[in-house]
Amino acid sequence: MRTLEQLFLDELADINDAEHRLTRALPKMVRLATNDQLREAFQGHLDETEQQVKRLNGVFEAFGKKARAKKCEAIAGLIKEADEIASDNKDCPTINAALISAAQKIEHYEIASYGCLVEWAEQLGNDEAVELLQATLDEEKSADKTLTGLARQCCNADAEDGSVDNGEERRTHKGRGMRPARSRN
Repeated sequence: MRTLEQLFLDELADINDAEHRLTRALPKMVRLATNDQLREAFQGHLDETEQQVKRLNGVFEAFGKKARAKKCEAIAGLIKEADEIASDNKDCPTINAALISAAQKIEHYEIASYGCLVEWAEQLGNDEAVELLQATLDEEKSADKTLTGLARQCCNADAEDGSVDNGEERRTHKGRGMRPARSRN
């Protein structure tokens, strides 16, 4: 019979594989982004992801286990989809909005995964694992919020009006200026 700890360790191996795959996928997103702020956000999240991999090793250790990985089919599929959407929008004004869409799909998967892992680690009474996993969950939520902000600030409007934003002051197209971002709290 399976236990919660076995399920936890199995899902931990899954997200471990996911994070390793993302350390290889994020550099491509950095290169493809034409908006300086988006490029910086992807680079910053790559740096965080490398730290998250180290944290995952610590979570395995907190359970007295050696780190392992199990192929994460979900992330493999999301990365494949990200590659397709990037290819379809390369050299187009929609590239940054497309990259944000692909990245947010990945972030939402990670948020769901880490949310479950935090809850399970709490149920299992492993405070060290909870602390490590919560730190990563907080980073994933912050990355998602940053991407939403960039989408609203410039990338979606640039895709809509056909301008190319390189992070400088937004140019207008067809006499339209940038619409103010809507506040969503």
